[in-house]
Amino acid sequence: MEKDLPDIQAILPKVNFKLTRVGVTNVTKQIVVKRPDRNVILQPTINLYVDLPSTKKGADMSRNVEIIEEIVENSIKTPCSSIEDLGENIVKMMSKRHPYATRMEVEIFSDYFLDRKNPSGKVTQERYRIFSKVVMENKKIRKMIGVTSTGISVCPCAMETVRAHLKERYPEYSDFLDRIPVPSHNQRNNLTILIEIPEGNSVEINDLIEIAEKSYSNSTYEILKRKDEMELVLKAHENPKFVEDVVREALKLIYDRYRDFPDDTIITVKSESEESIHKHNAFAERICTLKEIKEEENNSGEHDKKNKYNRECCT
Repeated sequence: MEKDLPDIQAILPKVNFKLTRVGVTNVTKQIVVKRPDRNVILQPTINLYVDLPSTKKGADMSRNVEIIEEIVENSIKTPCSSIEDLGENIVKMMSKRHPYATRMEVEIFSDYFLDRKNPSGKVTQERYRIFSKVVMENKKIRKMIGVTSTGISVCPCAMETVRAHLKERYPEYSDFLDRIPVPSHNQRNNLTILIEIPEGNSVEINDLIEIAEKSYSNSTYEILKRKDEMELVLKAHENPKFVEDVVREALKLIYDRYRDFPDDTIITVKSESEESIHKHNAFAERICTLKEIKEEENNSGEHDKKNKYNRECCT
């Protein structure tokens, strides 16, 4: 009976332009991911796309939903190793179900919970946002994995302005004020790291989370007692950072961890601070290859000399 039904998707469209991405979005399913110590249940949101030639009216979208159902069912029976590997399996199946397409793409987003110790050593369950993007184009697959984490950043500009004011008001404590953190405003900082996974390599999502946590002025936690709050705030004010500093610190840590990856590995780092004394947010971003970071890291010695010269000229 179904063979007798007309295939409207396959007919020539009245306006025959090709389309870059056609598919289904916001499909939410439950999957199981095998971790080194346990299996983790995730409920990701999945978006699937293919390109559409000018000669085809529709993209057979039901096939994408069928693919997700099959992949999800398999992941429950046999847990997948990671969301990026799950994405790779999906685009491979998409290439078979959509033979007319030259480009397949899948995006996967999910909450991810990780046990971490707060300042007093108490284990708390912290929430992160993980995501993956996998693209197959001309039979070549590119995989990317990323995380968004939330920490605290302390404004160094306001801190030094306050310090200068306090030194002027209390000149007898000038030396002491130079040695301690002083009041400043702080922000909730959302840091996103996205890194391409070269063929034959892997990226552990927990490592990206660790990089993010080390890039802020300090981490944030769900559970903090008074002593924890005191230690967290003091440590953050001892480590003031602009939103730009957060991105640069993350880039350095990424370079230290993945310097052996191929030079053309693409890296994206972006940081957005929810300002506490403004109604707007502050934002910084860097999109680059690993080669660019290597070259800039190798030139950092020259920058240090220039900074030293500039400081001496200003004093």
